[in-house]
Amino acid sequence: MTDRFHEPERSSAGDPRRVFIPAPSAPTGTAGRSSAPPSPPRSRSAPRGGSAPPRAPRQFEARGPGDVPPPEAPPRRTRADRPWYRRLRWRRVLLVVAVLVVVGLVGSFLYARSIFNRIERVDVSSSLTSSSSGTNYLIVGSDSRANVTEEGDAGFNGAETPGGQRSDTIMVLHLEGGKAQMLSIPRDLYVPIAGTGESQKINAAYNGGPTRLVDTVTESLGIPIDRYMEVDFVSFAGLVDGLGGVTIDFPFPAQDTESGLYVMESGPVELDGEQALAYVRSRHYQELKDGEWQEDPRADLGRIERQQKFLTVTFGKLSDTRNPFALARAASGMAGGLRIDDEMSFTDALRLGWGLRGITPESLEPLPVDQERNSSGAVLILREDEAQPILDQVR
Repeated sequence: MTDRFHEPERSSAGDPRRVFIPAPSAPTGTAGRSSAPPSPPRSRSAPRGGSAPPRAPRQFEARGPGDVPPPEAPPRRTRADRPWYRRLRWRRVLLVVAVLVVVGLVGSFLYARSIFNRIERVDVSSSLTSSSSGTNYLIVGSDSRANVTEEGDAGFNGAETPGGQRSDTIMVLHLEGGKAQMLSIPRDLYVPIAGTGESQKINAAYNGGPTRLVDTVTESLGIPIDRYMEVDFVSFAGLVDGLGGVTIDFPFPAQDTESGLYVMESGPVELDGEQALAYVRSRHYQELKDGEWQEDPRADLGRIERQQKFLTVTFGKLSDTRNPFALARAASGMAGGLRIDDEMSFTDALRLGWGLRGITPESLEPLPVDQERNSSGAVLILREDEAQPILDQVR
């Protein structure tokens, strides 16, 4: 019989009215410590009688809610791990640079060769000889009227100009052992003219043609000529402009109303092509001294000295120029008025440019002469004995 005071025991799982509530955590303290066994103390030294166990790699231990593990270092990549297109990048760059250099050199060579091929040739090969040492270039500056325009060019200033052609400058450029020497031959020098049997001004030999001039220089002065070069003064303007001008030191302000030269200051003055042409053509050179314009009493000798100074400065600037474009402009501007011997090759021209590289020609002493007059007019007579040491330097 069931006692009404004792109800049958029901399972909590079967009674929906009863909810299981977990017991609260034990408080921190001595009484509420976890029953988990404590970790054994870490040994500071290896146990006696045995080796130390291998130490495991240190693991990251979080010390707070915001603590995150450090990023792992990326593995080192070897050359073989790079993509093939990156391995070829620098090789492509070097290849492109090499190709550009080769193309530039070939293009410069072809351009220089085209300029050289435009130069007019002069048949003087039968008169050329070889000097015992070094190389002699006979350089003739011709006062040609062929290139004078209707408006007039510097040196003529629109005035009436005589026809024909004459040599205003005769020089010998001697190259030997890395040195360059320049000897001026006065155009009024009275010498025997080759092939004529008579004596005249050496300028008359040029009127008979380049071959006669080369023979006269060789026979009368004993100077062997290896190469012949001729340039008219109009082409000097193109050469000077191509170099960006040349600087001439004027001791006094200078002018020549006939050539068109006007320099109103003393000291170094940069001349453009037109003023340089007026300078080398000046026959009535005047200087402002003590408030008065005084003409150079040396006449032709003074003009030769100025032309020699101009050529020395021009050759010096040409040899110092490293800009290939400036050299190309200078060569192109000069090629139209240049004539060379028929045996000069492109290699010979390069050898001349290389021989003048980085040096300024040394001007030798003027040939000792006496001024006289005869049937040829005002002439210069060479003092043979005094001239030999000077001539020997280019023989």
